[in-house]
Amino acid sequence: MNFDDGHDEFETDVGGTAQTRTRLPETITVSDVYGGARRPMRNSRSLVTAAGVVVLLIAAIAFANRGNGSDPASDSARQARTAVPTAPTGVRPVSGVNGGIPKGYAHDEQGAQSAAANYAVALGSDGMFNEERRHAIIEAIADDSRLNSLRSGFDADYSKAFLEKIGLNPDGSAPAGATFVSRALPAGTRVNKFTSNSAEVDVWCSGLFGLAGEKSTKPVTSGWFTVSMKLTWDGSDWKVLETAQKTGPTPVSGDNAVSESKEIADTVNEFGGFTYAR
Repeated sequence: MNFDDGHDEFETDVGGTAQTRTRLPETITVSDVYGGARRPMRNSRSLVTAAGVVVLLIAAIAFANRGNGSDPASDSARQARTAVPTAPTGVRPVSGVNGGIPKGYAHDEQGAQSAAANYAVALGSDGMFNEERRHAIIEAIADDSRLNSLRSGFDADYSKAFLEKIGLNPDGSAPAGATFVSRALPAGTRVNKFTSNSAEVDVWCSGLFGLAGEKSTKPVTSGWFTVSMKLTWDGSDWKVLETAQKTGPTPVSGDNAVSESKEIADTVNEFGGFTYAR
């Protein structure tokens, strides 16, 4: 899927950094989300290298849990004062939903990051491939001043010709015997600019995209991309003014064996998506 609000060709790239708290969603009618998928290059590693990684991981865990003879109480106090870079931080960000998308973000940098992460999830969902659901998503996240331009831009991106090209029906549904997968999975956020009424935030994501099915010629692939958003404070919440995207940053692919299409389809149907908030 394309996160750009213009008429660029379909692409699925994203990036960013920060600390992101993952929360299970309320019932999301807008559907799980994610944008276009990129096919990462697989760099296979030798068994020796893989074993080395495991050894390093075990050693790191052992080191982290190793006692140093100091008072456990003082250790706990010191850890409480030092934020762990990958730990969830902040207060519960939202208390409501709008069209299945969390709303009511805090009027600060954390709130802007939470909004951007959740909006990236929405813009990356399979809901963007259906006109009615796409319009509901855009109306939920767009600032009133940019609603029409964002809606027309995304409508142009998700044309019937484009849907046909990626193997979907005109209404954005999957063909018989296939399961359509489109999810954006934020890994972190980064604030590039912030004022009391505006914010520019990057959201680094991994994503899943494709058609799971025995006869599918467009299997589900994973990729990494960064969504950039310009947000404005409308007096009660953060809203989207502009969106853009780029590929990566992309880590080295793992050595996991590829699952069969049925397993992927079953997993997508059995495992719900997440909403995200810093």
